[in-house]
Amino acid sequence: MKTLVLYCKSWRQDVLRARRLAESVSRHNGEQLEFHISAPTVDHAHFREHLAGVPHVLHADEDILAANPRLDRAQVAAMPGYVSQQVVKSEFWRLGLAEHYVCLDSDSYFIRDFGLRDFVAGDGTPYTVMHEDKDFFQYLINIGKQKFVAHAQEEARRLGEHLPGVETRYRFGPTPVIWSRHVWEALDERKFRPAGMSFADAIARFASELHWYGGALLAYKPIPLLPREPLFRLYGYVEEYWRAHRLGETDETLKAQYLGVTRQSSWDRADDFEPVKRIRRAARTALKYCFGRW
Repeated sequence: MKTLVLYCKSWRQDVLRARRLAESVSRHNGEQLEFHISAPTVDHAHFREHLAGVPHVLHADEDILAANPRLDRAQVAAMPGYVSQQVVKSEFWRLGLAEHYVCLDSDSYFIRDFGLRDFVAGDGTPYTVMHEDKDFFQYLINIGKQKFVAHAQEEARRLGEHLPGVETRYRFGPTPVIWSRHVWEALDERKFRPAGMSFADAIARFASELHWYGGALLAYKPIPLLPREPLFRLYGYVEEYWRAHRLGETDETLKAQYLGVTRQSSWDRADDFEPVKRIRRAARTALKYCFGRW
């Protein structure tokens, strides 16, 4: 079993983003850490076509889910995609490929060279993305998006309900995050199995895999806690991206602090797989920038 691998859960609409991510991994992965991608079996033809020649290992989401015999795959199939993907990502450890894995999203890409020590300390302990995110919350308040701050506060409250006694002030994202199989195992053995639950049941009740992981780490302490600030620069909103761009922020300037960039696909639709949607949404984003207020 390897110490650490890279992993991205993707799907058909994100195949062009996944290619960009895979190309950035290949370009900056000097230590040749394995890069794994999973997608529904029905989408594999698209991934084989668009990622041809770029190093990666392709898995079926269905095989990851099947690695847990206690999981009801029909239950997962009935979930909305943004929820079911959390189950797949959180069950990847069951394939037994590595002790730890860097969980990436398709809308991310690396901007500088990286290696094992960016994710794991010298004694083999993985770092944990963990912080209070005050600057980002203040930014949301400044641009009138207080509802998202309220949503984050509600997530924290619900974490406390499901894992009583755990400190809830911390955020455990954004992705990419470094996850250890030992934390997921502890959560399964100490929380889910005694209650007759699976991770799908847990996500159905509280759809935040980042909080489940972070809460389990704080509650059960299966690994030492080594906090790290976010690994990638996240542009969660188009306003945030263009504001930073106007101030001179570029991939080149970000290299001093970050390993990569995430332009969230909820607003950056230029790399949607379907061409018509891709063109229309990219045009709307450009118009919003030209006539918006930042």
